[in-house]
Formats: sequence, structure tokens, C-alpha cells
Amino acid sequence: MSIISLRLKLRRLFKLRLNWSRSGYRSSHRIGQWFKWLAPGLLVKRWLLISAGGVLLTSLGLAIWTGMTPIFYILQLLRGFLEWITQIIPNSVSGPLLILAGLLFIFWGQSRSFNSITQVFTPEGDQELVDRLIALRRLNRGPKIVVIGGGTGLSTLLRGLKDYSANITAIVTVADDGGSSGRLRREIGVLPPGDIRNCLAALADEEKLFTELFQYRFRAGDGLTGHSFGNLFLTAMGEVTGDLERAIAASSKVLAIRGQVLPATLSDVHLWAKLEDGRRIHGESSITEARGKIVKIGCTPANPPALPKAISAIQEADLIIIGPGSLYTSVIPNLLVPEITEAIAQSQVPRIYVCNVMTQPGETDNYSVADHIRAIDDACGHKLFDAVLVQGKVPPAQALIRYAQEDSHPVFIDREAVKELGRRMVLTNIIEVDSDTGYVRHNSKRLAQVLLRWYSRV
Repeated sequence: MSIISLRLKLRRLFKLRLNWSRSGYRSSHRIGQWFKWLAPGLLVKRWLLISAGGVLLTSLGLAIWTGMTPIFYILQLLRGFLEWITQIIPNSVSGPLLILAGLLFIFWGQSRSFNSITQVFTPEGDQELVDRLIALRRLNRGPKIVVIGGGTGLSTLLRGLKDYSANITAIVTVADDGGSSGRLRREIGVLPPGDIRNCLAALADEEKLFTELFQYRFRAGDGLTGHSFGNLFLTAMGEVTGDLERAIAASSKVLAIRGQVLPATLSDVHLWAKLEDGRRIHGESSITEARGKIVKIGCTPANPPALPKAISAIQEADLIIIGPGSLYTSVIPNLLVPEITEAIAQSQVPRIYVCNVMTQPGETDNYSVADHIRAIDDACGHKLFDAVLVQGKVPPAQALIRYAQEDSHPVFIDREAVKELGRRMVLTNIIEVDSDTGYVRHNSKRLAQVLLRWYSRV
């Protein structure tokens, strides 16, 4: 035998073995997937049994209605057939054979039915239908979580939380007056949709195309440059439905989001801040640009009414999370709504504040963790949370250099001062450095894991 022919035979043998192993893997994977259908709580098996019972009852009703004549002859025929079978094959053999044949028919019919359903409801390359059902049941049993804030910090947290629960309510500030949201607010008179858009995109359930579409920002066109499609969509939807609340609900259906996003209020709220040097600054974007120490913050109109759904969500919550986000322009604006702060203060469930990692120039220069807590307490007049989540590890040196150029530094951890304020401190490592920008960001998955672990312990 030549070396070439030996190589060809070995190659064929290898291909046969590879194909056999692949088919074996597919078979074992398919069997494993079918066993998952036996898991409790899928709400599938019980309805199949009920349907089978309905077929049996319908057949019995028809038989009674027709005087049972067809049933009588069928039974006689079956009896004769079974007697003939037992004469040829002993019942110790024919019985098990019939049972086996019946089970094979049941398995064949059910497998073909489920395969047909899976092909319709599960796109090619997506996870199995049974896995989607199991995940859906698990998420629906998740805790009722209310998250309060705004900006990129809130959407980052929501992106992680949606893997643990579908019962999420994001209460979002509507005080933004900069960028695309500010332009729409001034030109059309709508509530700013920017933070709401980010939260909807973060909670979207595997709808990658819709999410990218919502976040798409126009780069050309008279009047369109700088606007995001999501902002324009929410604005148009608000005009069609009549208000922002209905627009958000309709958009949530389009994006198939897990949970709900609610504005803190439907009032046209504008922020103002009193600085240490006596200046009074109006407008959310102007407050940060003023670069002064904030001693008091408020809004006009004062004491805006809360959205009733937001109050209901807080009252029914199992866990309340405040932040992360810009202290004075994303977190506190929600707490200037008296009904929201009162509902949080009266809640007996675990409540935690996620403190920012770095100080923000023009808002929290030289702030410590305790300074963040005091600012929230002073703004709303209530003790709203029991614990504060703090980044315990210093960010990498390259990130610190990048932030130092913008006069931003890590938030100082003053344990004793936090303890004196009656709060527990949860220290952990929950950050990552964005490879493109070099900025520090909360890691959404790690942040969600830590918060849910703390909640389970408390």
C-alpha cells in the first residue's frame, strides 16, 4: 500500500469519525433540550394535558349524543383484534410492545409539534424556544426593582439588571435642557426624551437593530444634525398619543423592553441652583458650566406632581436603587418631586445609593462619599436609603491621568463620616475602563450582581 493511499484512507476515516461525533453531539443536545420541557413552571405541559382532556371529553360527548352505537362497534372491533393478537403473541410480549409503540407515537407527534412551533417563534441562530421559556419564567419571578436617576449611569445599571428580573421600573428625570433633548424642548415644547430613550434602549430584549436605530444620531441635514432618531421618534409618538407617558408605553412595545420606564413627572421642570458665591443659575446644562460650588438646588415649578404609576411602583418595590448618575443634574432632580421622596422614605424594603466613582467638575468638585449623601439628604429632607455602594479600588493610573487633565478625581471614601450619617458602606470593584475613550465606567453586569447579592443578604 502506498503512502498516498494510506493517507487518503486515514483522512476518510477521520472524516467519518468527525461526522459521527458531530451527529452524536447533536443527538445528545437534542435529547437534553427535550428533557428541559419536563422542567416545572413552563406552563406548557399542563395546557397540553388539558387540551388532550378536552379532545377526550368532546369525543365522549359525541358518543353519548349519538347513542354510543359507533363506540360499541369500535370497542367490539378492538376486542376482537386484541384477542387475535394475544392468540398469536403472548400478552407478556404484546402488552409491552403496544406500550412502547404508543410511547414512540406520542414522542414523535410531540417532537414534530414542538419543532414546528420552534421554527415559527425562534429566529435562525437564536436560542432554543425551551431556553427562552425557562429564561422568561425566571425573569418574571425576579424581584420588583425600582431604579431612580438619569444619564448614562442609569442606562448602564439597567443593562445589567435586565438579566436578573423583568420587573424593573426606571424612574427618569425630565429636567434635561441640553443637546438634542434641549433643542426639542425649546423648539417644540415637549419634555426632554433623551434619558428616557437611553433607558428604553438599555432594557430592550435582544432587539439589537431597534436599539441601534433608537440611538442613531443624524450627522447631516438642515435641522436634523445632532438629533437622535429615538428622540425624534418619542417626540412624534408623544404628539400622536397625546402625552409622553403613552409615547413611552408604545415605544416599549416596539422595543420589547423588560420592565417599564417612567418620567418622574409630566410637568415642564427647570432646574435652578444657588452657588456659594451668591450666583443663581437657571437650567440643567448651565449649572455644570457655571463651575461653582452648589449650596442649594431646586426646580420651577416647585413641588411638581409625581406620575401616579411611579408612586405605585415605589410602593410595590422589593428593592429601591438610587443612582448612579450626575448628583445634581440626574439623581436629585427626581427627588425634587415631593411625592417620590415621601414614597421612598416610607418604604420598608432595602434601599441603596450607588455613589459615583469620580468627581464631576462644576457639580461635585472635591466631594467625598459623605458629601454625596449630605447633598441628597439636604435636597429632599428625608433619609432615603440605608446603604451606599462605593468603588473600593482606585482606577488605573492612565485613567486617573486622563481625569486629572479635566480636574476630576476619585471620590474620597470617608468611612467614619458615612457611618455618622447612619449608612452602611458596601465596598467592591465594579468599574471598567472604556478602551475607546479612556473614561471609567460602571461594569453593568458586575454592578447588577453586587446589588442583587446585597439585596439577597439584606
